[in-house]
Amino acid sequence: MSEEVLDEWKIALVRKKSELEACQLEHQVKSCMKCDKLLDCTVRDAYIKAVYDSMSKGAGGGFEF
Repeated sequence: MSEEVLDEWKIALVRKKSELEACQLEHQVKSCMKCDKLLDCTVRDAYIKAVYDSMSKGAGGGFEF
């Protein structure tokens, strides 16, 4: 197993993923798509932001549809 050095963006991503998984467990869903709060969920929004920040290392204007 290879060790990967985690930068601050990956650390934040791991934390947000853990929070998201805990939320899914609490709401007894395996996917956010099955949750009633999908479009108004701060946990999911924070996770999505962490994903894009991790990919861009914080550079850029975020992700907008």
